[in-house]
Amino acid sequence: MQLHKFDNIQEFWDCTQAYLLQHQVENNLLLSILHTLLHNPERYLGKPYLAIVQTNGEILAVAIRTPPQKLILSKAQNMDTLRLIAQDLRQEQLPGSMGLAKEVEIFSQTWQTLTGQFYQRSVVMKIYQLTAVQRVSTARGYLRLATESDRSLLVEWLAAFFSEIDEAVSEDVEHQVDNRLKQQNTYFWVDNTPVSIASSKQALPTIGRINLAYTPPEYRRKGYATACVAALSQKLLDQGCHHCFLIADLANPTANHIYQAIGYHPLSDWHEYSFTSNE
Repeated sequence: MQLHKFDNIQEFWDCTQAYLLQHQVENNLLLSILHTLLHNPERYLGKPYLAIVQTNGEILAVAIRTPPQKLILSKAQNMDTLRLIAQDLRQEQLPGSMGLAKEVEIFSQTWQTLTGQFYQRSVVMKIYQLTAVQRVSTARGYLRLATESDRSLLVEWLAAFFSEIDEAVSEDVEHQVDNRLKQQNTYFWVDNTPVSIASSKQALPTIGRINLAYTPPEYRRKGYATACVAALSQKLLDQGCHHCFLIADLANPTANHIYQAIGYHPLSDWHEYSFTSNE
């Protein structure tokens, strides 16, 4: 087995797309990030880490990192590939890793052995897939694209979202908001005033992802989140997507219930680990 790194994003995509699409459920986040790197590279502030492990020309695993974010691992055909990736990154200041439950646990164990850093599972998530939106009772209101006039509200809500999920903001919130506005991928559910928000991305013409869903506390338990995510999921299907994906934190039973009511089916376990120094 050999590890090969790429500097050219297009070459990396050309090399990995067949493998990633072969397991598109498990690799949907990697597909989404690669789409952004290809078409909106200014979204990420640092040089990405792009690597594959292969043998005899056959890809066995893919790894992507967009600093300062955590490493993201693909589905691996051989778990020994994870050691090669860890060895290649051992001199880096890696904050953590995420991926399918088995792959990311083995990688994290290997990372501790190589670096002496401790690892701790920080988030337990589930990959969901939707192919048709189920009929649900919808709240009053309508879906509206967020525009530049909503910028201050988006900054406020995005900061509140990160604070609520207890996630340290590793990049400027305003930069994220400006990028979302530029990409025109963030929508409000409006009932006289914005009451819920969701964001989407088409990783490929036939693959879409919901990558943000948030409702301020004062507007919860009114059906707004269900209506917002359902409407945006239907919009992705109407635009030609055959599959919509999202990754949900299992610590939020309300959100998981909403997604399943809309028509999202749980498929794979997705875990996130954090690395800490032993000092």
